[in-house]
Amino acid sequence: MNIKTSTKVKTLGDAASGAIEKYFRKSVAHEAEVIKDKDAEELHQMRVGLRRLRSAVTGFAPVLDLPKEASEGKIGKVGRILGTLRDLDVMLESLQNRYYPNLPTEEQEVLDKALLNLLKQRHRALKGVRAILEHKTYESLKESIEDWLEKPKYQAIEHLPIAEVLPDLLLPQVSEFFLHPAWLLGTEYEDGKVKVADNLTAEAVEEKLAAEGTILHDLRKQAKRVRYLMSLFGGFYSETYEVYVEDVKGVQECLGDIQDSEVLGEFLTDFVNRDLKKELPKLAGLLADNRYAAWQKWQILQRRYLSSEIRQGLRSVLIHPVVEDAAKLD
Repeated sequence: MNIKTSTKVKTLGDAASGAIEKYFRKSVAHEAEVIKDKDAEELHQMRVGLRRLRSAVTGFAPVLDLPKEASEGKIGKVGRILGTLRDLDVMLESLQNRYYPNLPTEEQEVLDKALLNLLKQRHRALKGVRAILEHKTYESLKESIEDWLEKPKYQAIEHLPIAEVLPDLLLPQVSEFFLHPAWLLGTEYEDGKVKVADNLTAEAVEEKLAAEGTILHDLRKQAKRVRYLMSLFGGFYSETYEVYVEDVKGVQECLGDIQDSEVLGEFLTDFVNRDLKKELPKLAGLLADNRYAAWQKWQILQRRYLSSEIRQGLRSVLIHPVVEDAAKLD
């Protein structure tokens, strides 16, 4: 088994400043290209950088003494504005490349109008992105982080060896992930055990998502937080840890597929202003099929993470970093 260890990060303070610098630099590196709007991937990468930066600020909150201009909330505000534009890009790409070629001519004609509507929304969202990136509050955010990185300020626990406190940083977020009520969506309680219902029809799944789909979206956000936080510390754990990181990523992506399909359906329903199944029956069917396929993938992960063995396995990995005392590393 290959074991990775970090020889640079020794204390909690080292880890915190290293993570903040890494993701701050990643974010601002894409800023100029985002403003130019030539490549949608630049926007995606900047948004990911900001999300990871926000996760680092949240995850290391017990040790950080950041200025209010660099707060998690300020980072989140910029990320949300970029997110609006990114979500429109994802919808446009999905409709144009995934669905449009598989539709009959009459539905393509309706979709042409919907795509024009989305492009107008995207134009407005781009203006919003350019405005925030050129605003003094964003400049203040960047300046305050640069100043902090030059002379980091911490809480009293900064000198604790990182490997000793890693479980305390990671377990609270993982506990929230485990305790999320979405894990019980579509389950039954039988003979003292929670059982995943494996006999739900596509129609039943649609009804359940319509009634309680927002709870899955919330779990997706928690999965993202856990994944980004865990990804900061792969160097202190064995390969088993990386397997769990990939697992959490799988939950995030699977629930993301469900969410993206629902958002598309809601936009199209509002656009045609009537029953989507009547106006765009083929497209409505494709969206429903994709949601059902994603639901079935979700159920596999759901069974896995309702297993006490899996949960205990992850907890056990988290409380046993490979490096027992990172401060002793050369």
